[in-house]
Amino acid sequence: MTSSHEIWNLDTRRLGRRTLVFARLNSTNTYAASLADDPANDGVAVLADEQTAGRGQHGRTWTAAPKTSVLLSLLLFPSPELRRPAILTAWAAVSVCETVRRLVGHQAKIKWPNDVLLKGRKVCGILIEQGRGTVAGIGLNVRQTADDFAAAELPLATSLGQHTSVSLDTHAVARLLLDVLDEEYARLCDGDLATLEACWKWHLGLLGKDVRAECLDGERRGRLLEIAFDGVVLRQTGGECVLPPERILHLAAL
Repeated sequence: MTSSHEIWNLDTRRLGRRTLVFARLNSTNTYAASLADDPANDGVAVLADEQTAGRGQHGRTWTAAPKTSVLLSLLLFPSPELRRPAILTAWAAVSVCETVRRLVGHQAKIKWPNDVLLKGRKVCGILIEQGRGTVAGIGLNVRQTADDFAAAELPLATSLGQHTSVSLDTHAVARLLLDVLDEEYARLCDGDLATLEACWKWHLGLLGKDVRAECLDGERRGRLLEIAFDGVVLRQTGGECVLPPERILHLAAL
């Protein structure tokens, strides 16, 4: 289901210079992926007021009432070294955290691997999909009330609007988010991976804690010594264990 759309031409360096804005789409990720046959579409953003078949991590559905969330997908053709899911998820999550800080004045946290939490509740989910191009999908709750989440049986969710007295417009929030995503992506393309890694590490907030790492091949427990794109380091009774970030499904404090 696709409605007619308008086009924003944003004054950004790379991302969102052409943003396709729909009232309704099946899925912004699916639509963005459909544009990947043409490399000239690098950086195109797809925004919808409503999705009828949105999806999250592990095939979960993502639903929201019209004009209550930023439902955004970006089509990218990153260099091979930036194409890693861990890096792209960190880039999107850190950008969301900065957007949240600017809008409501609170520091958000990243819940491994792809959720953003505000005051301990989920405000955003991220989905990176790889195909002919890379699609970064972001669903950011903006205007929902606590009653909306209770009715949807999502007691652990929140929205930006619940943390500010300012009335937020989803399109204005999307424009700010695109600005931040573009700033952070430009830094990556200029070779500055260290800044993203440091911000990602800080927003995860797990360094020095005893953690449980649920991996593809089983569970690991230990003291978290380092979080880096080159490896997550745990101190265990038998010595140190280094895990590639992409092998870790969940990472949480004990």
